[in-house]
Amino acid sequence: MITEQHSFLFPDTYPLERLGPLEKLLFFDIETTGFSGDYSRLYLIGCTCFRQGTWQLSQWFADSDGAERDILEAFLEFVKGFSVLVHYNGDRFDIPFLQKRCLFYGLPWDVSGFVSVDIYRRIRPYGNILGLDSLKQKSIEHFLGIYRQDMYSGGELIDVYGDYLATGEDRLYHMLMLHNREDLEGMPFILPILFYGDFLEGDFVLEVQQTLTQTDIFGEEDSSLCLTMKSGETVPVPVEWQTSRGAFKAQDNMLTLTVPLFEGRMKYFYPDYKNYYYLPCEDRAIHKSVGTYVERQARRQATAKTCYTYRESCFLAQPQGLWTPAFRKDYRDRQQYAEYAPELFHNQEKLKAYLLWAMERGESSNP
Repeated sequence: MITEQHSFLFPDTYPLERLGPLEKLLFFDIETTGFSGDYSRLYLIGCTCFRQGTWQLSQWFADSDGAERDILEAFLEFVKGFSVLVHYNGDRFDIPFLQKRCLFYGLPWDVSGFVSVDIYRRIRPYGNILGLDSLKQKSIEHFLGIYRQDMYSGGELIDVYGDYLATGEDRLYHMLMLHNREDLEGMPFILPILFYGDFLEGDFVLEVQQTLTQTDIFGEEDSSLCLTMKSGETVPVPVEWQTSRGAFKAQDNMLTLTVPLFEGRMKYFYPDYKNYYYLPCEDRAIHKSVGTYVERQARRQATAKTCYTYRESCFLAQPQGLWTPAFRKDYRDRQQYAEYAPELFHNQEKLKAYLLWAMERGESSNP
């Protein structure tokens, strides 16, 4: 086994207290000869932590076929002083792999005693928003404008490790260590990607709302509503994305959402249709307390489909039950609408619920 340790400058890119107590954080990454801990081996473990006022990077390298157990034992002894494991996709790969290799050698490691912070899992819900084809660590680095010297993937280095075992060449050894070291040293630089989750899940203060009108190629006017909101968080790189419900733009600490408005007539369906008459000539329903004064031939018992009244106005699609009264285009239309008024978004909870719905992050109900 070969052990390397050195201090390095950990850049201030993200509030680490959001991950856990500083002295309990352990960033780690492993290198293996395959994807399955049942059939493959572990040849390198690297980690970074804050000790004695400095950030330290430690690596344990299996320089022979029989050194895997040694690096596992060294890592298990080292990890005892920590309670928060920070990694990239470690929940799916690194941690299960380590557990299987520990089991193979009969080494005890109870991972339940650790809090797992998987950067990959935290940003995965925002992959479409970020416009990334891949969520590999290097893809995140490139998105944030980070470029490293190492040009190899972990899979490509498996053969390099095999060549090292056969030859012991220093050049191959340094190539393997560099890849792991740059993964670890690059982790602080990708932490700002977590700001997107903090930004989008946080609270917003509405700064401006304005209605816009555009003329399409057929000469028809389309209306939309633009909401401009301020966040306590800042995104590192501006992003624009679209859902079926609206168009978003996040830049610095500002979020804008543009959604369509619908001008025209919508129906409001009364829930207690048994207490209403439907008037065919007027195509609307009235309460029986009033309908008794209408001639019998001009009225009939309302049904769920005919128990409605019309409203001519400007409407906004809304989540189920967020604002009342809720309008629909027709009885079978599942989409609800609210009559637009600036006051709709003066309530902070309703603004947040509407944003989550527009982002397609689940249906919102009346807070």
